[in-house]
Amino acid sequence: MVTESVDSKQGLYVFEDLTDEEIAREAEFYGDLTGSVRDLVELALSTESDDDDIRQAREHLEAAKALLSKRTRPQPYGVRWNAAGNRRAWGNAVVGLRNAVAPPLRIQREPDGRVWADVELGMQYEGPAGLTHGGISALLLDQVLGEAAEHGGAPGMTGTLTLRYRKPTPLGKLHLEACVDRIEGVKTFVTGHLAGPDGVCVEAEGVFILPRWARAADGSSALPVPGPA
Repeated sequence: MVTESVDSKQGLYVFEDLTDEEIAREAEFYGDLTGSVRDLVELALSTESDDDDIRQAREHLEAAKALLSKRTRPQPYGVRWNAAGNRRAWGNAVVGLRNAVAPPLRIQREPDGRVWADVELGMQYEGPAGLTHGGISALLLDQVLGEAAEHGGAPGMTGTLTLRYRKPTPLGKLHLEACVDRIEGVKTFVTGHLAGPDGVCVEAEGVFILPRWARAADGSSALPVPGPA
């Protein structure tokens, strides 16, 4: 909720004394791990292997789970940054480098304030037969519109998100983009869309609000606001 206190959020906004080089090394091996898990999700849907192969695969997966569970953290990844300002939200469900649920999106930012991303959605994002699930479209657009608000200098959390589904959204290659329409105090109004090869599939309008726990007395942010992963 937007009324949560700064104290309740401190544990999820963490400064780490790491160099950019150390972060790049983490990104490489954790990113590769997440990529392998993402591949497994799609293979679990597409495989037609026989019983023996499935049993052997499960044995390998159980062994991998045992290795990875030796050392874990008890809370979400949150947002982390270093002295150089390198911010990362690697647990984010859309852009998170360490989240296998994320496609992931790679957000591009233009000088004119526009943000955009190209993404390819596999069969794990299916809703209606052969099409992208409408909730996935909403998830992706929520992130892209939020990134546009942040890029426009007025970051915030989703207050409202209104979608117009113009045509079925295919799986495969898609394009998303958004830009700020206007800013009214702590509210930022953003518009955007998701398009497939045959044109716009979903149009979106969002209002993003800087929550009270993130506002300083002068109206600026009291905590670092999440940037791109």
